[in-house]
Amino acid sequence: MEHLSHRGLPRLSWIDTLYSNYYNTDGYDGDATDDHKCQDGSEAMPYIDESPTMSPQLSARSQDSGDAISPSPHDLLGTGLGTDAEKGLEMRKMVLSGVLASEEIYINQLEALLLPMKPLKATATTSQPVLTNQQIETIFYKIQDIFEIHKEFYDSLLPIIQQWDNKATVGHLFQKLASQLGIYKAFVDNYKVAVETAEKCSQANAQFHTISENLKVKGPKDSKECTTSVSMEALLYKPIDRVTRSTLVLHDLLKHTPTDHPDYPLLQDAFRISQNFLSSINEEIDPRRTAVTTPKGEARQLVKDGFLVELSEGSRKLRHVFLFTDLLLCAKMKKTAVGKHQQYDCKWYIPLADLTFQTLDDSDSSPHVHTLPEHEIEEMKNKISCIKSEIQKEKKACKGQSRLDRLKKKMFEQESWLLLHSPTIPFRIHNKHGKSYLFLLSSDYERSEWREAIQKLQKKDLQACVLTSVELQVLTGSCFKLRTVHNIPVTSNKDDDESPGLYGFLHVIVHSAKGFKESANLYCTLEVDSFGYFVSKAKTRVFRDTTEPQWNEEFEIELEGSQCLRILCYEKCYDKSKLNKDDNEIVDKIMGKGQVQLDPQVVQSKNWHMDVIEMNGIKVEFSMKFTSRDLSLKRTPSKKQSGVFGVKISVVTKRERSKVPYIVRQCIEEVEKRGIEEVGIYRISGVATDIQALKTAFDTNTKDILVMLSDMDINAIAGTLKLYFRELPEPLLTDRLYPAFMEGIALSDPAAKENCMMHLLRSLPEPNIITFLFILEHLKRVAEKEPINKMSLHNLATVFGPTLLRPSEVESKAHVSLASDIWSHDVMAQVQVLLYYLQHPPISITELKRNTLYFSTDV
Repeated sequence: MEHLSHRGLPRLSWIDTLYSNYYNTDGYDGDATDDHKCQDGSEAMPYIDESPTMSPQLSARSQDSGDAISPSPHDLLGTGLGTDAEKGLEMRKMVLSGVLASEEIYINQLEALLLPMKPLKATATTSQPVLTNQQIETIFYKIQDIFEIHKEFYDSLLPIIQQWDNKATVGHLFQKLASQLGIYKAFVDNYKVAVETAEKCSQANAQFHTISENLKVKGPKDSKECTTSVSMEALLYKPIDRVTRSTLVLHDLLKHTPTDHPDYPLLQDAFRISQNFLSSINEEIDPRRTAVTTPKGEARQLVKDGFLVELSEGSRKLRHVFLFTDLLLCAKMKKTAVGKHQQYDCKWYIPLADLTFQTLDDSDSSPHVHTLPEHEIEEMKNKISCIKSEIQKEKKACKGQSRLDRLKKKMFEQESWLLLHSPTIPFRIHNKHGKSYLFLLSSDYERSEWREAIQKLQKKDLQACVLTSVELQVLTGSCFKLRTVHNIPVTSNKDDDESPGLYGFLHVIVHSAKGFKESANLYCTLEVDSFGYFVSKAKTRVFRDTTEPQWNEEFEIELEGSQCLRILCYEKCYDKSKLNKDDNEIVDKIMGKGQVQLDPQVVQSKNWHMDVIEMNGIKVEFSMKFTSRDLSLKRTPSKKQSGVFGVKISVVTKRERSKVPYIVRQCIEEVEKRGIEEVGIYRISGVATDIQALKTAFDTNTKDILVMLSDMDINAIAGTLKLYFRELPEPLLTDRLYPAFMEGIALSDPAAKENCMMHLLRSLPEPNIITFLFILEHLKRVAEKEPINKMSLHNLATVFGPTLLRPSEVESKAHVSLASDIWSHDVMAQVQVLLYYLQHPPISITELKRNTLYFSTDV
């Protein structure tokens, strides 16, 4: 049966498995990347997402382990609500309250859908029918049966919730509901025809069109809204959405039901039935093609090769590119039978004599480069980090190789996906005869390397060449033996004894540069490797019209398994007429580039380590020192009595007689005044010395603080605000409630999640909640300028989530396991908590204080 989608058959399940074959040796399969395409035209590397929620604990669990059917029982760590058992049962009540709230809305929607059915049937036998009986049967097929099932379920659940008792049992109700899923199977099979029939009837009959576009849905009892207008098509989709939700709700209930509770086996049975039902209607086989092998041979001298992402026909393809002494060849790995030698298939080649590069004047014809939202890239990084920690645990446990192999295979798939979707910097190559090709790179460093290598070869007296098919086969066959880069650059290809890289914060001071022959406007950028590719992390100020720039700027760079630091020196282009219209095209001229290995023995000392990078006759002097993540994540209370950094927020607001700390109000005011349209605000690092100066000024309550703020670089002000929250002795959302926030965000049912997340906000101390709502509204205003500042809600949640939620006891865990493990397990959930509130309609203190049993949430 084909996958379900909203405009045909809807996709029902979070069981979203892309079946894939795996191949020997290097694990790179060119055909696989060609055959799998995403909706945006990009390619999907084989990837399995088994988790029904965004909970990192669930994401890290592999279905292959055999433990995916039954989620673990509740383990809520602390909400200040009583014993562990009571906490679990309190969460269970919240889930059930959410179920009841959403059931009420669902029943109202089904009632609204059924309302026109009787009058339509009455007219069907008259001389002027609106619809025929057959059309009515098709459109409203099984709706009455579904309504009766859920009405009975709601009527049975309501008194249990109203007279709640921790010993109350509801498992039998959910088991009965699951046993009636056959009705939904009939509905799903008919859904596509029902929607098409409704559309046709709506086009053919104006009366039915009016009816179908204005169905009135009653609001919940506690809602201010009496009715809302909804289309018939939207309501017909509700049962589809509901059947998916049933599995998610059962997952939540099981999680918060003790294994010795009488409900547990009944809920487990209902969960199994629901899972099997969803799997049965989402089955999909992905047929794969088999390629033909080609003979091998050897020719020409290979100068450089590597894996690049090509944008071809609107989709991203992973290619292995070979630069020979007289031509550039773009290839992909061919699929071969097990035991056979792997071979390459040539996609295209250009003689270097015919090769030219993109000029700025050609930018109008540049194809649009589709980029994924940054939060999707960050979520994938977190998933990979979770799997890495699972692999470390598996190695320590020494239980067997099969699960370890499955985890490594899954990590390879996810890292390959990241490698394919993260590059955004265009590298265009043209053939003099009119054909052009576009690669996407993650760093200007690589683009410069490829361009320089090609231009160096082009200085020789090259002759244009045309290869015969036999010559091309021989040359392509030689690629396998000649290649210098054997594996896709992902960490899962590394040997176990290789360094895992550094996790933590690298402090870098870029001092100065010498060796420039002419005065220029100069600046440097800093890059580090992360998840197999390089990422630009910081940028110095432009030092104007000089041959010896003196920056002396300090930056704090987060490392995620990094092993290498790169420094690129640019001459700034101020001539606006030369600017390329492609946002990702860097037009500033690279004056030099170089890199240093991050030797843990050298950088992990407490002292600064000074070094020099030599690049094209230019010398850049810099210093660096490293702070491991377990040390940098510590929240340490301030020892001084005065000041604001490291002091409890309640102490600061009481001293200031304010509801929101002065530092928070002033930094936000300044950002909104002149930084809200700044590209990458809150993401781009401010100069560390500027941030320290502002920190001292706020701590000592300097009189001219407002003058300092108005003169200071806006990224330094943004950095000061982040530092204030990072250095609080406990997070803004408190240590006490942290485990409950982690549990709440993992709830799958929207109504239960709403109920829980609002309850937790109400539980915060007053200064914390007022400050949190204050910064929440500010971040929403920043995101409104996303088209200009490139900062979406997801970006801001990624930046501020850990800052506002990371608990103070992290350091005690750090000595138990790898710091990278702790970070990866928690950070995604912290981001999701903040994102939840950012995406929520405006929250007022008055609204929060309204203490109802459950909140009304649309399903």
